Amino acid sequence: MELFEQKFQLSMSSKVALLNRITHYIVNRKGKQMRPMFVFLVAKMVSNGEVSERTYRGASVIELIHTATLVHDDVVDDSNRRRGFFSVNALWKNKIAVLIGDFLLSKGLLLSIDNNDFDLLKIISIAVREMSEGELLQIEKARRLDITENVYYEIIRQKTATLIAACCSLGAASVKPESSHVETMRKFGELIGMAFQIKDDLFDYGEAQIGKPTGIDIKEQKMTLPLIYVLNNTSKKDKIWLINSIKNHNKNSKRVKEVIAFVKDNGGLDYAVGKMKQFQSEALELLKNFPDSQYRNSLELMVNYVIDRKK
Repeated sequence: MELFEQKFQLSMSSKVALLNRITHYIVNRKGKQMRPMFVFLVAKMVSNGEVSERTYRGASVIELIHTATLVHDDVVDDSNRRRGFFSVNALWKNKIAVLIGDFLLSKGLLLSIDNNDFDLLKIISIAVREMSEGELLQIEKARRLDITENVYYEIIRQKTATLIAACCSLGAASVKPESSHVETMRKFGELIGMAFQIKDDLFDYGEAQIGKPTGIDIKEQKMTLPLIYVLNNTSKKDKIWLINSIKNHNKNSKRVKEVIAFVKDNGGLDYAVGKMKQFQSEALELLKNFPDSQYRNSLELMVNYVIDRKK
């Protein structure tokens, strides 16, 4: 990871001083770095511990493009904070933030093209397309509050799971291009991503301070799994009350708390936890196709971390 960090910083460099100042700010406020870890662990698991320059490039491209989407997300959401620090748009305004996102995206594309990693570029480009589609599908459906469970899975598959799937398939493709491992690991990453997003949904109903205030999804009219389950399994009268609360009273803290309590009391959280664990066990099952190794063990730990994390 230390070597990756050096290579990643180099991949961001520019002749423009302002750009370097901002990218330096971004790099120094890195998050959990789960995505590059998935790239390296999968590459090592499928190749018995070998990684290549392609693996480092693939991890850098994923991180460049992921960072670009976060910078753009903060502009779209008008968010002033990211991981407890000021967002790029808060410090340098929207125009610069959008340009920084575009710059990082182009750096990622060129890193692949300059090294003829066209298979890796295809994996990442599909992920970017799907992430955009997932966000727009969510916006389209949120207006009507009529999301079925299947539509919800499609939204989170595109919005969240597709990038983790790209990390895992890219890790395999970087060392074993065109092998069956590429698709197996894509599926593995997708399952983890689904579990990851459901865990995020559950945080909205928690008491703990995790940097994301509870009830924020309800305030933003985001349809999450616990809420969808309860909406589809409650009386008509309660359903009308829930929809009215989310549409017209989502800024009322007391009403939001009542909605959270109602969802908890009617089995929404238990149902979502069950689904999350189902995705987790399917992901762990796929790992059994690979021989026992420290890399496989680490991936198992990461799958469990996704479920057990506190933030």
